[in-house]
Parts: sequence; C-alpha cells; structure tokens
Amino acid sequence: MAVSTFKRGLRLPTRKHATEGKPVELAPSPKQVTIPINQHFGAPNKSLVAVGDRVTRGQKIADAAGPGPMTVPVHASITGVVKKIEPRTQSNNTEGLCIVIEAEAPAEGAARNVDDTQYLPPLDVTACTREEALARIREAGILGMGGAGFPSHVKLAPPPNKPIDLIIADGAECEPYLTTDEAVLTEKPHLLIQGLAIVMRITGVKRAIIGMEDNKASLIPMLEREIRVGNVPGDISIGLCRTRYPQGGEKMLITALTGREVPSGGLPMDAGCIVQNVGTLVAIAEAFTLGKPLIDRDLTVSGGACKTPKNIRAPIGTFLTDLPPEFMSIDTGRVRKILYGGPMMGSAVPHLQIPVQKNTSGIILMTGEETIAEEEGPCIRCGRCIRNCPCRLSPVIMNIALNSNDLDYAVTAGLMDCIECGSCTYICPARIKLVQRFRVGKQRLRIRNQALQAAKTIPASPAAAPETPSAQGAVPASSGAVKG
Repeated sequence: MAVSTFKRGLRLPTRKHATEGKPVELAPSPKQVTIPINQHFGAPNKSLVAVGDRVTRGQKIADAAGPGPMTVPVHASITGVVKKIEPRTQSNNTEGLCIVIEAEAPAEGAARNVDDTQYLPPLDVTACTREEALARIREAGILGMGGAGFPSHVKLAPPPNKPIDLIIADGAECEPYLTTDEAVLTEKPHLLIQGLAIVMRITGVKRAIIGMEDNKASLIPMLEREIRVGNVPGDISIGLCRTRYPQGGEKMLITALTGREVPSGGLPMDAGCIVQNVGTLVAIAEAFTLGKPLIDRDLTVSGGACKTPKNIRAPIGTFLTDLPPEFMSIDTGRVRKILYGGPMMGSAVPHLQIPVQKNTSGIILMTGEETIAEEEGPCIRCGRCIRNCPCRLSPVIMNIALNSNDLDYAVTAGLMDCIECGSCTYICPARIKLVQRFRVGKQRLRIRNQALQAAKTIPASPAAAPETPSAQGAVPASSGAVKG
C-alpha cells in the first residue's frame, strides 16, 4: 500500500508508548458531574432543567431556545438531581454556565439500576428521510470529537452548490500522547464502518477513505475485514499516511489522501470532501443503532505525572480528581502543566477541577522534564516558521503585523487561514509563542469587527460625530498584543 503525506509540517516524538495498544477502560461512575451547556461551535443553549429536578441519563437538559442550524443539545450523563446551575471554568479557560448533577444514591440494600436511561428510539437510516437522519444526529448532540466542536449535522448538509464526492474518516491522531482514535479503530471497527455507511447514505456519496498514519498499519487487516462484511452503500478504502504532524488536520489529510487543496478561506466541502473524526462516526452509529446521545467520552490520560496512564471512557462532566485513586492515580507533586487535548493544540488549564467535555480527546499531566518554560528572544528572521508551516503561511510576517497593531495586514498575511497547529512555535529558535499570539489576534479581529458592525447600526449624533475609527483605533486598549 502506497504511503502518502503532505508537504512541510514536523516529525515529532510521538510519546504514545504509555497508552499505545491499551484497551479503553470504563471509568467508575462519578458521584457528581458538571456539564457545560455550551460545548459546540454555534449559538448558545439554554438550560431546560431547574435546581432540584431529577434527571435521567440520556435526558436532554439544554438546547437552544429556537434550535438553530449551528446548535446541538446537551444531555445528562448520569441519573441524579440537579444541584446547581452556575458558571464554572471550562477547558477553554473561560467561564461558562454548567449544570451540576449529583448522582442518585441507590436505596438501602438495592443495586443501582444501570438501565435507568432515557435514550432515543433506534432509527434505521435506510427507512428514514435525509432530514430525519440529520435531525437524529442533531438531537443526539453529536459534534466533531477531534477538538473543534463543529455540529456534525451541519457538516453533513453542505449547500447544493458544494458537491461532495468523498467522505474521509480521520483516524490519523497525529498529536503526541493521544491514543483514543487508535483504540476506536482497534475496538470498534464495526461501529466505525456503520457510522461511515450512515454518513454515506445521508450525503449520497459513494466513496469513502479511512485515513490513518503508518504507525497504525497493523490495524489494516481488521478494518478490511469489517469493510467486507459491512452493509456499505459504496466503496470504502484505507489511506495510509506517513506519520507527520499535523496530519490529522482536515486540510492536511485531504491533501495527503487526494492531492486536493482547500482554498484560502475555504472549507473541506470546497474541495469536495467531508471529514469526520473516527470517534464522531462511532457516536453517529450509536445514535442510530442504540438511540444513545453523546454522553460519554473516550480520552487518553497520560503524561509523566500520571501514575496510571490509560485510555478511559468517562461520562461527560467528569472531574479527573473524582475518579478513585485505584483507577486513576496522579503524582500531584510532579505536575507542572495540565493540558486538555494534545500538547500541540490543547489548552493549558490552571487545575483539574475542569470537566471532561465532548471534544476532550485527552488530559496530559506533564512534569517539569516534559515542559520547559523558556523566555522569548528576539526574532532573527530565520524563516523556519515559514518553511515548516503546513498551510504555507508566513507566521513571522503575521507576528510583525500583530505587534504593529495592523490587523488588516495580519489577515492579508494569512491570519484567518492559520489552523493553530503550533508548528511555528515548536520550531522557533527564539521560543516566540507565535500560535498564542495568533489566537489573540483572531479574537482582537472579532472584537474589532463586532465594534464596527455595532457602529453601523447606531446612528451618530450630528453634534458630536466621532471620526471614523481606523482598523487600529477600533481595537480596545486591553486587547493589545500579549506577551508569550
């Protein structure tokens, strides 16, 4: 089998040995979960329950007031009583409204009823309409589990002027430490193929590729066997890519597998492709065959400060610290950095009182030896960030523009095409925190655009009409370039 890849990017130490090949272990049911009501990329949800309400595992507890195209509901991951509805810190380091559910204790002498669930009725994708199938995916609360949190029902319904001829199952898992996608490919290949078949029926696409890196080549025979026995409405093949970061990014994987390129400012559908993470496809299969909403998450817990590195399945809203020490043991004295997600694109958080969310692919507990906080030096214009950027941007130019408060020039240099993979930061000899600057730059741009839009809708007073704000002047003083 030919092995393909994309240009540029990085060869990183994978550091997957601690959990590679390990099965997914079911975490003990926590006594309490803290579930953010907004875990998707879209309009905000509202709580459907109140403090004191009893909720059942699988019950919908939050949704948009008028379900919009970019919203997905949230469901209770355990059966219990709503104790609080209040803002809590989430994995993106922002405060967000959360529903705190305390598990229902079984009656004295009685076992907990494990069947106390409120799933949707199973749905046969061959016996329903496309609209009904998309509605099921939305109602199950399914979103991209690779990290972005984009609603899956939106991705699977491209506009008529964007014809799709290829579905790609993303199993590359290029981030160091993380091995949950490998576990999905190993333990749930039948559900993966079922999910792919469902997506192919919904979209009418007759061809699909399961994309993965060559460090998972041993899984090919098992996947091919499942493809042969599965009821697939088309052709499914396996695309093997050379292990390279960030191969798991949609744009990179499309290029590696097909040679196509997503245009600047475009989406995968502009290249005729839909890309879904393998975990998302499994969740879609479970939503149809079992009626199960997305209420559990497979994730990797690893790092030098984790005494029991493993792949686990935990209810959404679980705190890692609530798991018993015999199941999850942490050397708290050695923890120097906590990452939700992988070390390249994940978010560093201040503590472990942060819940597992739908897009939490891993929690990495790093020691001082694994992470080094180095002071930034001056940029020497070496061009390494340009040579290694997988999107072929000019990070050094973008950084200069942001430091000069010239947002428009930063956009011209490619700011909005940056996928925030961190390759530039990793390779920079001056240790400049480039990707952090770009994230802040995008936020500054959003703030500026919102301010300009608001100014257009509010008529100015003739007596004191202010000057038209420039691109720089519209940015609040507090949103200036931050230090790394």
